Amino acid sequence: MTRIHPTAIVDPAAELAGDVAVAAYALVGAGVQVGPGTTIGAHCVLEGPMRIGRDNRIFAHAALGGAPQDMKYRGEPTALEIGDRNTIREFCTFNRGTVQDDGVTRVGDDNWVMAYVHVAHDCRVGSRTILANNATLAGHVHVGDWAIVGGLSGVHQFTRIGAHAMVGFQSHVSQDVPPFMTVSGHPLAVHGFNAEGLRRRGFSRERIALVKQLHRLLYRDGLALEAAKAAIAGLRGTVDGGDADIALLLDFLAAATRGIVR
Repeated sequence: MTRIHPTAIVDPAAELAGDVAVAAYALVGAGVQVGPGTTIGAHCVLEGPMRIGRDNRIFAHAALGGAPQDMKYRGEPTALEIGDRNTIREFCTFNRGTVQDDGVTRVGDDNWVMAYVHVAHDCRVGSRTILANNATLAGHVHVGDWAIVGGLSGVHQFTRIGAHAMVGFQSHVSQDVPPFMTVSGHPLAVHGFNAEGLRRRGFSRERIALVKQLHRLLYRDGLALEAAKAAIAGLRGTVDGGDADIALLLDFLAAATRGIVR
């Protein structure tokens, strides 16, 4: 049975699965869809159109699905989509998309989102990411699977953070961060690759050694970018399972529009 505190307000046009829990003084607006097993904390404000998947934990005072903070926005029907099993801590703000992009802000599955995180309009957050306290994503930012964004870090609009990358505490991210790399500071600099994260995710020693080679070719051997990409491509077929890691990096580099941290 849906558990709605008597002080909460749920619009009749909202759609809540049968076992959703809504705590005191929360507001769930029209056009909000919430999947089974999700809990909505006290004083949360959820605005539609928005779809939330199953088994999410949304803590007190989160504001999800609000209009984009974009001066071009004129009330067009846009949306926010949140996947399954996410933890969204206190005072987080996620905004809907804009028609200047495809109109939807998307957050994947199994993400750990700490307090006061802001996910702006048209962002794409993958799965199994960690966004630490006060991390701020501007509009149209893309964050790949397993990436980590440190506390008090700001990410410039249209910037991309690759899968398995790690952004250190209080960093200013204004260029794309390639997959696997660890970066920090202002100005932002690459300090290595995320070896510990890869170990925790079950990468073999051979694949980690390959990623170390990718890092060296891109950042340590003094190669121009095109030469580094050619050298990286030349490593295909050398490590079992490594071609996927090479493809991930090369595809990211090919799509870079703001330039990469280098």
